[in-house]
Amino acid sequence: MKIGLDIMGGDFAPEATVLGAILAYNEITDAKLVLIGDKERAIKILHDNNFSPDNFEFVHTTEVIGMAEHPAKAVIQKPESSISLGYQLLKEGQIDAFSSAGNTGAMLVGAMFSVKTIPGVSRPAITTIVPKLKGGLGILLDVGANADCKPENLLQFGLLGSVFAELIYNIKDPRVGLINIGEEEEKGNILCLAAYPLMKESKQFNFVGNVEGRDLFTDHADVFVCDGFTGNVILKLAESVYVISVKKGIKDEFYDKFNYEQYGGSPILGINAPVVVGHGISNPEAIKNMVLLSKNMIDTNLVSKIQQAFQ
Repeated sequence: MKIGLDIMGGDFAPEATVLGAILAYNEITDAKLVLIGDKERAIKILHDNNFSPDNFEFVHTTEVIGMAEHPAKAVIQKPESSISLGYQLLKEGQIDAFSSAGNTGAMLVGAMFSVKTIPGVSRPAITTIVPKLKGGLGILLDVGANADCKPENLLQFGLLGSVFAELIYNIKDPRVGLINIGEEEEKGNILCLAAYPLMKESKQFNFVGNVEGRDLFTDHADVFVCDGFTGNVILKLAESVYVISVKKGIKDEFYDKFNYEQYGGSPILGINAPVVVGHGISNPEAIKNMVLLSKNMIDTNLVSKIQQAFQ
């Protein structure tokens, strides 16, 4: 098993990514990490931390897709970038998973161009973790891949999230809720009104109806479905909860669960290979957990299970 890591992606790369790779190496015994990026800079960081470069494989490049670059143009114009090379290796089967804390848009475009979406999936989705007040966690999707959605997209997100929750987080028969402005079936905008009956009639997942924003951290559902615009607003608000709690000096186990470092990154679901996108401000701990999540996706055969669900 080989896991590709873009060591040039993120605000603090390559130091944070290389240090994260060291942390991941210390917890993984049956996988090889392939570091994609500036080999000379990576080796210097490894030597400075008394760690042998022989523990990793390297694919050298100094070309990087910046955070502010146009995703589609950058992927096309920079075939030697760390993200582009990562996807090339993934497409050719030289690595089994790929993760990066770099340009999210480029990661999405790269996935569509290389490993492509699973047949039957109209649009891939990005997920995030939602902590629950009474313990456990839920899954929220989409959180940014698709700002505008059609009803059938939300239907597919329900299935993607359900398979992901069951395989990766061992949630049995996950309950899928549709984020809305009211619990009643007739509530919502045009998108939610059209998506509700599709999800209600589906036999592929356990739909429990509409859920409101106040239900997000409760036990009303395990998978929360919405368009990427709504999901991204919720995600950024949730992240601010942790930041505010730290600034206020609040020590609370529940608030600590909003810390992105614990989860590492967000999987892109609906494509033909395990891919995880990390937060741009990822530190070594977050990078480590991003790699561990990638390995978990391989170990559980998540992609093949989603492929089967959409046959």
